[in-house]
Amino acid sequence: MSRIFRIGIIGCGGIAKGKHLPSLKKLANVELVAFCDIVNERAEAAAEKYGAEGAKVYEDYRELLLDASIDIVHVLTPNDSHAEIAIAALEAGKHVMCEKPMAKTAADAKRMAETAKRTGKKLTIGYNNRFRADSQHLKRVCEEGELGEIYFAKAHAIRRRAVPTWGVFLDEEKQGGGPLIDIGTHALDLTLWMMNNYKPKVVLGTSYHELSQKENAANAWGPWDPSKFTVEDSAFGMIVMENGATIMLESSWALNTLEVDEAKCSLSGTEGGADMKGGLRINGEKHSRLFTTEVDLKAGGVAFYDGAKESDADLEMRTWINAIENNTEPVVTPEQAYVVSQILEAIYESARTGKAVYLNA
Repeated sequence: MSRIFRIGIIGCGGIAKGKHLPSLKKLANVELVAFCDIVNERAEAAAEKYGAEGAKVYEDYRELLLDASIDIVHVLTPNDSHAEIAIAALEAGKHVMCEKPMAKTAADAKRMAETAKRTGKKLTIGYNNRFRADSQHLKRVCEEGELGEIYFAKAHAIRRRAVPTWGVFLDEEKQGGGPLIDIGTHALDLTLWMMNNYKPKVVLGTSYHELSQKENAANAWGPWDPSKFTVEDSAFGMIVMENGATIMLESSWALNTLEVDEAKCSLSGTEGGADMKGGLRINGEKHSRLFTTEVDLKAGGVAFYDGAKESDADLEMRTWINAIENNTEPVVTPEQAYVVSQILEAIYESARTGKAVYLNA
């Protein structure tokens, strides 16, 4: 029988209840033994619903980390505390899954990666869109060279009117930004992963506060409060990689457009192209004719990872625990996630200064 891993949860809000806890609870080799939240009632409720017998509840994450029997910690707090808690957990000898983005700043993300390397503990970031069926299939297409060398890509994270009005999403101090760091981060991670290119050279970015101050605005979750909307409503970036490849990143919570796509990418390579618009489509040229293939993801087939028929979140959690059990690299490595944070920060800096930002110079 495989080892039972004891997990502590720090942050028992929406992402914990919506993704991590239900999927972890399904794993036979996992016990959820500790729950921490600054709102005690949230931790209590999570422990009651998902916790193992005798699960403990904390208001201070430092107390949770003193429990030497805990093997793994999931950090599911606002962005500004990711680095502080993740680093403390790694130093305490725990493996860590931290929700995206890796950290509020690139410097903090780098410290997290360095701490994981020094302590020998595993660190991964919750870029769950890699585990979707279309993402898994497209990754395989890219790895097998069907698109050739990918030299142009678009990372899509556009909502027409879907500004999150709960929690601290609109608080720049807590989050570090708005749609770029919230949903743009997913699209960028997905694009870099497909390209297998993590060497950015120069970044040019813009950001906008054009719709954030509208009163009684139409919105999926009801009107936002303009006085609390301190982050951008849209941000865009052009990233040129060291090998000359170009990525266009678009992100918005509120934009006057009918072109709505989130956590998707479009790829153009020397041998073919692909996009995730209206399903997964592969395009190319064969026998002097152009072709487009729409991939039927409902028809079954071989999953990129072992095990078919499981949700994206279930696959994400299972592969994470498997990486610890088998001492293999997690699907999302800290080095990859750090590059995402580097680029996001460069877009914000470029938008602020009006100048291009050169990385790794």
